[in-house]
Amino acid sequence: MKIVLGFDDSPHALAALRWITRQKWPVDTRVTVVSAVRTPVSAYAEVYAPAVPYPTELVEEVTRHHEELCMKAEDELRKAGFATGVKVLAADPREALVDTAKSENADLLVVGSHGRTGLSKLMLGSVASHVVAHAPCDVLVVKRTTP
Repeated sequence: MKIVLGFDDSPHALAALRWITRQKWPVDTRVTVVSAVRTPVSAYAEVYAPAVPYPTELVEEVTRHHEELCMKAEDELRKAGFATGVKVLAADPREALVDTAKSENADLLVVGSHGRTGLSKLMLGSVASHVVAHAPCDVLVVKRTTP
C-alpha cells in the first residue's frame, strides 16, 4: 500500500501522522511525507512600486524548517515499521499533494483538518477540501480532537 501524508508544523498534521501509526497496515506499506513551501507573494501599496525580490535566505530557512519537520515525521514512521520517503516541494500545498499522489500512484492521501469555517476558510482556502475533490485516490481527513 502507498500512502501520501500531507505534513506541516500544525497539530492537525501531527494528528494525521499519529493516526497512521496507530492503524494496522499491510507489511509492505510505504508512507511518503509531503510538505510544501509556498512561493512567497509580495503585496504593494502603490501600483507603480518596483518589485522587490523576496530574500533567498528566508525561503531557504523556511525550506530547511519543512525538511526538519519531515525528517522527524519520517523517523516516527520508521520506528512504527513503515518504509518511508520525504518530499519538500516549492509549491501550493493543494497541488503538491494531488501531484504527489498521482506520481506515487498512491492508494491513500492523508491530511489533517484545520477545521476552518466561514471567512477564514474563504480567505485561506482549504487544502483538505481541494485534495478530497481532486486527488486520484482515496483521501482521509483526520480531525484533531481537542484535549
